[in-house]
Amino acid sequence: MGNTGLGGLLVTTEKNGVIQLKGLGLSAFPPDLQKLSGCLRGLDLSNNKIESIPPTVIGTFLRLTSLWLDDNQLMGLPDELCYLRRLERLSLSNNRVRELPSTFGQLSALKTLNLSGNRLRALPPQLCCLPLLEVVDLSNNQIRDLPDFVVAMQVVELNLNQNWIAQISANVAYCPRLKVLRLERNWLELATLPRAILRDSQLCLLAVDGNLFDVEQLEQLEGYDRYTARFAAAEGTLP
Repeated sequence: MGNTGLGGLLVTTEKNGVIQLKGLGLSAFPPDLQKLSGCLRGLDLSNNKIESIPPTVIGTFLRLTSLWLDDNQLMGLPDELCYLRRLERLSLSNNRVRELPSTFGQLSALKTLNLSGNRLRALPPQLCCLPLLEVVDLSNNQIRDLPDFVVAMQVVELNLNQNWIAQISANVAYCPRLKVLRLERNWLELATLPRAILRDSQLCLLAVDGNLFDVEQLEQLEGYDRYTARFAAAEGTLP
């Protein structure tokens, strides 16, 4: 990105605070973007070939509220990304991320997180430290179970479709805000599905097609009538 191009971006960014650099074949994070860090609120670098995010650069975008890095070749995220305390939306689908920084829980304003199509093998515990997190997409990873600490998550919708999940903690039934849980195309058996999810949770939508049991079997379980009552009450408001 040359200085001439940057001048045009400066004008655009000062007006709307958003830059889109989608699908430009970029192999690296453009260093000149740091000059815009004082006014940038949205940055779209999706559909490029970026392999890493420079720590000393990304940590300066303190006004950023939305960051799209989908369809790149990222294997990880720097700790400095977690300096972005105003970040509300982070989208990283279709990369090669295996784990999140230990400091990820510092993104206290984060509401929407998309990590679908990565290489996560476990539910990141850092997500439990995000008080405003509402929607999380972890579909198409390699996650094997839902552990006990899931109860501390504040999410409203959790998408775990197309993982390797074979075990679920009953604690998921007591997630305080969870309304939508997507578990399609995993490795769940009927016996490993906690009855409390149907009986005691606030779930209005439980999507489990493509597991090792039929939906008709699910309908015979204790608590299914309570689940269907919640579903019917919420119908028309569900995503």
